[in-house]
Amino acid sequence: MPIDRAHDYREEAMRIGGERDVGDGRRLEVLDPYMGLSVGSVPLARVDDVRRAMTIARAYRPRLSRHERAEILTRAAGAVVARRDEISALITAESGLCRKDSLYEAGRVRDVLAFGAAAALDDDGRVFSCDITPHGRQRRVYTQRDPLLGVIVAITPFNHPMNQVAHKVVPAIATNNRMVLKPSEKVPLSALLLADILYEAGLPPPMLQVVTGHPAEIGDELLTHPDVDLVSFTGGVAIGKYIAGRVGYRRTVLELGGNDPLIVMDDADLDEAAALAAAGSYKNSGQRCTAVKRILVHEAVADDFTDRLVERTRRWSYGDPNDPQLDMGTVIDDAAARLFETRVDEAIAQGARLLCGHRREGALYAPTVIDRVRPEMTVVREETFGPVSPVLRFGSIDEAIAIVNGSAYGLSSGVCTNRLDVVTRLVNELQVGSLNVREVPGYRLELTPFGGIKDSGLGHKEGVLEAMKGFTNLKTYSLPWPT
Repeated sequence: MPIDRAHDYREEAMRIGGERDVGDGRRLEVLDPYMGLSVGSVPLARVDDVRRAMTIARAYRPRLSRHERAEILTRAAGAVVARRDEISALITAESGLCRKDSLYEAGRVRDVLAFGAAAALDDDGRVFSCDITPHGRQRRVYTQRDPLLGVIVAITPFNHPMNQVAHKVVPAIATNNRMVLKPSEKVPLSALLLADILYEAGLPPPMLQVVTGHPAEIGDELLTHPDVDLVSFTGGVAIGKYIAGRVGYRRTVLELGGNDPLIVMDDADLDEAAALAAAGSYKNSGQRCTAVKRILVHEAVADDFTDRLVERTRRWSYGDPNDPQLDMGTVIDDAAARLFETRVDEAIAQGARLLCGHRREGALYAPTVIDRVRPEMTVVREETFGPVSPVLRFGSIDEAIAIVNGSAYGLSSGVCTNRLDVVTRLVNELQVGSLNVREVPGYRLELTPFGGIKDSGLGHKEGVLEAMKGFTNLKTYSLPWPT
């Protein structure tokens, strides 16, 4: 069902210095991917609107105590729990994610807020005694983390419309920073709703301003404005590399794509492995940077495993995102679904075997299993950001490691095995940011470090605690301290 257009999602989305219209009244219509109906509309910001947001953010000096920051985030977490159904309905309406997935996302947003509240109370400064060397003195060195001098710009993608926003906004609030946020133009309403919840919880509006519009029009101003100290971006590789070339002498946090493998060894519990492969491939319509995008299966168990994966895939229901019983809704739009269709067609033409799925209707694309995929096929060479399970067969752990490391990406990975020697080799030799044993590649807490290497990122980590470190300047000072 489309969201009631009369509902107040704060159409003054810019939040630039109070209640006012933006620019010349231009609007961006937000359509739901399933029916193509209007969910609502948001203002289209111009460069002058971005500049005004920067001016207001730079002029504001947050003075919130740790207690006040924690209280704001705690109240917001409570509001997310109380408004869980509303949040879920909005995420589903603008993204096409099924209600199971959008309800889960609301819970994750609550976790980010709660973790941020706890972290805001923690003074993470350190103390170093200086008499630990023959050249030392009777002093102590202390550290503290200060907010950035300038503004943080956050740019978020479509695949987790509210949780991706929370992962940028909450660490900024917890560290007393000011942020200008540009959510994906495909799913801006969830970001605006989270901003409203934070304002209602007591957040001063200059600490978080949301600008909505087209990247081609306002993107460069967000990246190059002189008041910007840091740009935090989650999204595709091409845009991430463009940002890296534009930002100049300022910090960047780039969380880019993934091509994450699930490795199934010959000693694996195949029922468990098939369950992980299906959930890792199809949850969130496969639209996660840490989704299972390559399933590497030892040739000794490959036939048995694929039979079990096909059985689970056929039970994975999909269709109308608003049906609470279904396991999967649409992908973000028709164009994305057509891309998956094209890549699977190409793989089949090159010798892969279609085992199930591969049906498209608009933005709906059926959970799909293809076997005997080779590493050079586009469906696994590139990031296929949808509900596709490509199975690649290998004969040895050396071959599996070579296939994983042969990718341009290096985000997450998972392995199904009970052998410690295999786990040890994978931990030490895979070129990735994380490895999960007997779990999907994407498993993590909102608190734990997260990020990748190579084309998945520059090695910077997200997650509440790591983002808070990245959003601060570390200062040291020393005092006389007689022993």
